[in-house]
Amino acid sequence: MFANNKDVLSVEEVAEYLGVGVVTIYRWCREDRLPCLKIGKFWRIRREALEDFLSRRERPATLVGQLKSFLMVPDNLVGIAQTTDLLHGLDAAFFQVGETRGGLLVKFHGGESQASEDELRSILERNGLAVSRLEREERFRFVEETDPVKGRDDALERILAEVEEAGRTVWASFDWTERVSLDLALRQQEALKVLTDARQLVVKTGVVEEAADGWPVAELRRAQMVHSGTIWIAESGLSLSRVTTPVPSS
Repeated sequence: MFANNKDVLSVEEVAEYLGVGVVTIYRWCREDRLPCLKIGKFWRIRREALEDFLSRRERPATLVGQLKSFLMVPDNLVGIAQTTDLLHGLDAAFFQVGETRGGLLVKFHGGESQASEDELRSILERNGLAVSRLEREERFRFVEETDPVKGRDDALERILAEVEEAGRTVWASFDWTERVSLDLALRQQEALKVLTDARQLVVKTGVVEEAADGWPVAELRRAQMVHSGTIWIAESGLSLSRVTTPVPSS
């Protein structure tokens, strides 16, 4: 990017590279948007700080855009939402990403205060997902849950068998909006983890914060580790994180 692959750059070099004035770079530094160092009487910018600054500016602003760069195939995620409205917005964004990737979208319901399919369809439509059109195209379906542990696993197995020959990915969403026991949630998620490890399957299990009230912090951490990633969404912002495998010491 710069001559001699320098690790520390001058204000003038950064301004020229970005195509902005030197005054703009100084302003970004004063506002702490672009961290700078003062070496003697000169200001300098670390290459690492500049790359981080550019990465943050490129980061998509919408929830759908952020999930596009976060979600993988296969994937098994837990989403924790501050409110039911945010949980439904997360559902819609999750399915919109699956739609752009040509997946079969499956909304499991039964853990959401007994909301009907018509109510859920309206909620998802209001959040930007064209459910009615996708249903006509046979790209979206509702599945009513009966057994929230073994039933989810069996239902997904049947759907995967349907689409396996076509090579389609299945994007499945489960939600808890009512209080759920930690033991039940962990047994359910451990079964789903086995299923997603080697299949063309992306699973998102959403929980409203209130439904997880009373879970000890240590057990909540254990629940997160069952998944490949965690989505936290609140009125104040969004947090996306991945579970990584420790590198063994030599």
